[in-house]
Amino acid sequence: MTDQTAVDQRLFRDVMGTFATGVTVVTLNVDGEPRGMTANAVVSLSLDPPLVVVCVQESGSMHELFERADSFGVNILASDQQPISDLFASHGVPDELMGGFAYRAGATGVPLLDGALAHAECRITERLPGGDHTIVIGEAVDVAFGAQDAAPLLFHRGRYRLLGDEA
Repeated sequence: MTDQTAVDQRLFRDVMGTFATGVTVVTLNVDGEPRGMTANAVVSLSLDPPLVVVCVQESGSMHELFERADSFGVNILASDQQPISDLFASHGVPDELMGGFAYRAGATGVPLLDGALAHAECRITERLPGGDHTIVIGEAVDVAFGAQDAAPLLFHRGRYRLLGDEA
């Protein structure tokens, strides 16, 4: 990177943080061990085929598991699930499986969190380099709504938000 294109990393993070996102927990089951990580770098990529993108930080504890996994689940969190987001945003492995939060195994074996707004189970089709992240692309093999009457958990400018919150 040249000096002409260098951007301050903190400023870049703050500017990009003005883009409000939903909050997800992306889950895996590798070698019979259910794990998850909070992520907002998640996006639908294509309808035909139905593709989902998850970006995984290379220095994160989950990166190695994403290299070995064949599928992942995207759990879109409801507004009352901030404690779940907080747990899976922290470093290390929870003392209890999935932090003690209720879940079920999906069709691919990935954990699907109870109470989430919706989920998508995806088989990994591609991994691409993306700076200090790996871009993981998965084809959705199962999608479903969960807590349909709940509001979404949102993230904006470094804080959790609810629909209707003031900036």
